[in-house]
Amino acid sequence: MTSYQIGMRVHGRITGIQPYGAFVDLGDHQQGLIHISECHQGFVRDIHDYLSVNQEIDVIILDIDEYSGKISLSLRCLEEQGEPGKPVNLTHKHYWTNRNVNIGFTPIANQLDGWRKKAYQTFVTQN
Repeated sequence: MTSYQIGMRVHGRITGIQPYGAFVDLGDHQQGLIHISECHQGFVRDIHDYLSVNQEIDVIILDIDEYSGKISLSLRCLEEQGEPGKPVNLTHKHYWTNRNVNIGFTPIANQLDGWRKKAYQTFVTQN
């Protein structure tokens, strides 16, 4: 089991770079990934402009997948500084739904008839 926690600031070394992100060796046979969207604020055209292999960096742990053990890392979150090894409050959060509202698929169901009519009208006018 890993001793890492979401929000921890850790030190690592970049071991590989792909167009989608950089792999970071965190030590103790642990590896994490910095997605290209997490390497810098704003648009990143080429990850090589910000990172290079063997570069040593501090990163924040964004997420740890409990099933696969994959660790997602961020450089963007370093704006809110913390001591290495200590959890920090993350400013970057991923909320795909509003967990306080239990509406399920109701908004989609309410829109479905309108979407079908629009698709039908578009299809009829194009053919």
